This record gives sequence, C-alpha cells and structure tokens, in this order.
Amino acid sequence: MLSKSIIPSTVNADLQKEREGASFNSEEFAAWWAGGPEQLKFKRSVKEYMYKDINLDERANFHYLSHEDICEFAVKNSINVAKKLRQLQAERNPGGSEYWPTLYEEPDLAGLHLAGNPFGVMYVMVVKALKAQCTAEQYEEFGKRLEQFEVCAAYAQTELGHGTYLRGLETRADFDRDTDEFVLNTPTISAYKWWPGGLGHSANYSLVMAQLYIDNQLKGPHLFYVQVREEGTHEPRPGVHIGEIGKKMGFLGVNNGFLGMKDVRIPRNRLLMRHVQVHRDGTYVKSPVDVLTYFAMVSTRCIIARIAYVALAVTATIATRYSAVRRQSPIDPKLPEVQIIDHVTQQLKVFPEIATSMAHRLCFDYLWDLFNVTSKDIDQGRYERLPELHALSCALKVISSTDATRGTERLRLACGGHGYLTSSNLGNIYAHMSASCTYEGENTVLLLQIGRFLIKSWRAAQKGDPLPPTARYLAEVQRNPEFGAWTGSWENMTKAMQFAAANKTRLAFQSLSKRLDKGESEEVAASHTGIELTQAAELHGRAFIFHCFITEITGPKSKTRSPSLNRVLEQLLELYLVNMTLNNMSDILRVVSLTDGDLSKLQTRLETALTKLRPDAVAIVDGFDFIDGQLNSTLGSFDGNALERIFDAALKAPMNQKSVPKSFHEYLGPFMKSNL
Repeated sequence: MLSKSIIPSTVNADLQKEREGASFNSEEFAAWWAGGPEQLKFKRSVKEYMYKDINLDERANFHYLSHEDICEFAVKNSINVAKKLRQLQAERNPGGSEYWPTLYEEPDLAGLHLAGNPFGVMYVMVVKALKAQCTAEQYEEFGKRLEQFEVCAAYAQTELGHGTYLRGLETRADFDRDTDEFVLNTPTISAYKWWPGGLGHSANYSLVMAQLYIDNQLKGPHLFYVQVREEGTHEPRPGVHIGEIGKKMGFLGVNNGFLGMKDVRIPRNRLLMRHVQVHRDGTYVKSPVDVLTYFAMVSTRCIIARIAYVALAVTATIATRYSAVRRQSPIDPKLPEVQIIDHVTQQLKVFPEIATSMAHRLCFDYLWDLFNVTSKDIDQGRYERLPELHALSCALKVISSTDATRGTERLRLACGGHGYLTSSNLGNIYAHMSASCTYEGENTVLLLQIGRFLIKSWRAAQKGDPLPPTARYLAEVQRNPEFGAWTGSWENMTKAMQFAAANKTRLAFQSLSKRLDKGESEEVAASHTGIELTQAAELHGRAFIFHCFITEITGPKSKTRSPSLNRVLEQLLELYLVNMTLNNMSDILRVVSLTDGDLSKLQTRLETALTKLRPDAVAIVDGFDFIDGQLNSTLGSFDGNALERIFDAALKAPMNQKSVPKSFHEYLGPFMKSNL
C-alpha cells in the first residue's frame, strides 16, 4: 500500500493545454453565467467559506456506510451546513437573510449535502407554501418558527396509493364544530402519506394535504399544518404513525417517510387560510382560484428545472474534463492515441449536453421572472397569468428533468467503464435526476396538463380570443397554415418547431373532437387522445426553449458581451438548434418541405458546430465555475489528474485496509481445504 498521496500537485498537461488554447476568456463566461461580476464574486466568496475545512476522507467513504449511518451522516452534515451559514450571516451582515436561510438549498452548496438534505424540502416547499398561503397572523404564529429552524417540517402530499392526481387523495380532515378543530385520518393503507423528504425521523411538523369535509360534504384538497412529533422528546404525537419508507436508488439520506393518522386533532387555524377560510360556525369560503392551493408546487417545479440544468452542467463538466485527459484509440494508426475529445463521436455525446444545460438555464431565468410577476399579481387579486405559468412550469420541469436524466446517462457512458465507478459521482447524480422525473408531478401527467392547456388555447384561437404570449404561435399558424420556404436560419428553425407543435395540437384537437362526436365525454376523449396530447406538449416546450435561447443569445443583452464570448455562445446555440431540429425531424417534416439536400446541410452544420466548439469545450465548462467540492468526482477535478484520483479512491476503500478479508478465513479458505 502506498504511504503518501499519489495525486500530483500539478495540473494535467493536456487539460492545461486546452485552457491555454481557448479562444475566449472563461472568466467573462463565468461572470455572465453567474449573472454579473458582483454575483460571481459573491458566489465564490460563499463557496470558499462553506467548502473550506471539509473532511475529505469522510466524504470519500460515506457510500460505504450502512443505510442508518448514511441517514445519521446526512442529518449531521446538513445541520453543520446550517450552522456554518448562520455563522457566515452573523459575520458579514447580522440580522440579514442573504446567506441564512436563503442559501441553505442553493445548488452551489449541493456538494455539501452528499447524502441529500433531509431539511431541504422545508425551505424549498414548506416555508414558501406558508408564506404564500398563510394569513399574516398564521405566519407570525407558526411560520416564522419554521423559517428560523426552531422546528422542522415536511410537505406531506403524496400517498402510498395516490400521487399526482390530488383529487384522489384519501387523507381527510373533518371539521368538528363542537371543539373548533379539524380531525385528520388516513382511513386506509393507501391513504398513508408516502415519500415526503425528512418526514421519517427528521421533521416534527408537516404540511398535510387532505380532503376537507364539513358536515361530511367534500370541499376538495386543502393544506393543514400538523404537529407530528413532540418538540422536546421527538416522540410521535398521539394518533400519529410515522417512520421511514426504506432505502432508495438515490437521495440516500433524505429520510423520506410515511405518515398515518387516526383522529389527530388540530386547531381550526391550522388550515392555511389566506385564500380559503372555514369560519367558527363551519361556513366555508372558497378560494378565488383553485390552483392557488397548489401554488407551492408551481414554485417547486420551477426550482426542479433549476436543479436539473445545474446537474447537467455538473455532469457535462466531469465528462468534458475527463474526455480531455483520457487518451484512447489513434485516429491515424501511425500516430499515438489521441484525447478522446478529438473523436467526433465523443463530441456528439458531450457537447450537446453543455448546450442543453445552457438553454435550460436561460429558460429558467425567463420562467422565474414570470413566477415573480405572477406572484405579485396574485397579491393584488389578479390571476390572468396563472394558466401560462402553470403550463410553462410543467413544460420546463418535464423537459429539463428528462433531458438531465438522459444526458447524465449519456455522459456517464461517454466516460467509459470509469463512469460506472461510484467515485465518478455520475451514478449518484443520475439517481437524483431520475427521481425528478416523478416527484412533484409525474412527467407524463404534467404533459397531459400542458396538452389540456394547448387544446384550450387552440379553441380560443379559433374564436379569435387572446392567447398567452408563449401560445400565440397557435393563432398565427391558424391564420397562416403554410410554413413557407425553409431557409435553415435560427428563426426559421424556431418557426419550424412551433409549426410542428401547432400541427400536433391540431391533430390532437381533431382526434379529441372525433371522439366527442362519437359520444365520449370530454374526460374520456382526452384520455384516449393522451398520446397525441403528450407529443404536442413536448413540442410546445421545445418551441419555447428555442425561442428563449435565441432571444437571450442574440437579443439586446449580447451588446454587453465581448465578441469572443458572443461567438462561443452563438456556436452553442447553433449546436443546440441544429441537433434538436434533427432529433425532431419526423414531426418537422410533416409541416415543412425539406429536401435531401437540406437534411445533408443540417448534418454538415452539426459536424461543423462540434468542430468549432472543440477548442473551447474545456474553457466553457470551466466557466460554469464549479469547484471540486461541488463535482465530488475523481474524473472531473480541476487539475485533471483523473487516473491518479481513481486509484487513490480505490486505495482508501475500506476493503483495502486489510490484506486478507475476514471471509477468507471463515468461508473461502476452509472450503478450498475441504476438497483436499
């Protein structure tokens, strides 16, 4: 066994050469990616403070722990992060909130929560839901305690037998006039709350989505704030059956839990009553808009889109750096093995994922601005933007989580056998991203919701009614159904994607109408048209991304960037648009007349885009500005010493701390001797 580190203190020569050969300044890219020089400075100062003095050996070996020890590790780790952020807040701006709790679930700090954060949902969902749906008096009474982490809470919505379909939830809350309380019950096993992060053994309170009943009359799903464990002893409250659901593919330490309730009583004011009220006499005041009950989920879907593009940027960074230092298979048999990044097939695996993470980032910025504007509208009693926000948040959640999951697996495969190592961190990221395709709205169900939005918009366009900005192309296609000439420009490709989405919407509408004419109800007809509706929904989302990406890269903001940075960003835009156009060509060909020559030109453009990006790929991912603690990967470190780090991680594995394992003496050795 080696007694000292085998990792060189210098940067891999191939990686250093890549950086020196870049055509632009990666620092300018980093500032642009961060939102400006001041934001970059702020982020770096936070990361420097938070990632210093971390226990590298503990981090390297946590995957070898038992499930129970991983959960204990996650709680200890997450509380240490909270303590450090509180300390940072106290040192830099006492009484403020820009560090604590604002940054607790910030993607920049995700590398500190190696096993997941059992308290992450508390800030991502619960605090936001309380702020959005509590009255001022309610938030003062119990919301502030949670925000200050005096107590901790989960968000219990999904049930063992029910997920995205909230109207099917079985947990019920009956109003008792005599005591002025709600009585909560999970009447069946399928009604048990299942999956909430941190609910198992971490949270002592929970937001619970339950069916409200008054005089045994159903009022629909509502949110209730429920104490599930005693604050002092942490023991379950009377009538509460609570625990952890068991080990999962990923999020190993998030402590996802189950919750059953039998005659659990809570005061009437534990119903979140900003938009809906139940008075002392049982009078029920309905919310002005039903979706307000689920507005926290809209926010969370936006955040999932952010988590996904960051995760894809992380995996793209790992794969790009590894591709630059790994040499294999000479292109010219007479020459030495080349960096695998020189193989065009490797470029096609890696570079489009860099472009995709950027596209999704820019769309998230648009979506988050829309969310904030809509939130202000709601405060003033205006709800016109809600349908578009709901549809866009669903679309970007679906596409970003799907693309990040598929992209991460593609990038893992691009790293060959070493990508299969736990120490690469690619498998861990894949497990996290795969989960995002089903939590907070299963992706197919969300696509169907977008499909219904498109059908409503198509009908509105037929009547000449105004449409939301991101759906106005449907009316344009109805007015001018002929696409016109194919030029292959970026705007032309965007128009082609919009026409493809409009055509799928038209076909879905026609199929739906035929089924309605045959006597099917709207709901049954929509179910039978589900395949076409989901296809139209995905194309609608792709068209939105096309438009957003082009606007951000070529619009007025481009004047604030250097020509060299703009050139690189435009090359990434070109790669994304051409690659996605080719990937969706079967739908585009139904509405656009392209010749074989046109398709050949697109293939040439794809290969040219890869070639142009090749010299700048490493500098681009450097511009994402991830430190090694965020990547947590033997393959993707900044110094590029991948092989040495892989070997070093193997040497530190628990199995290698003994020359002969216990199993040899107990099983293998005796068995072999028994044959003598």
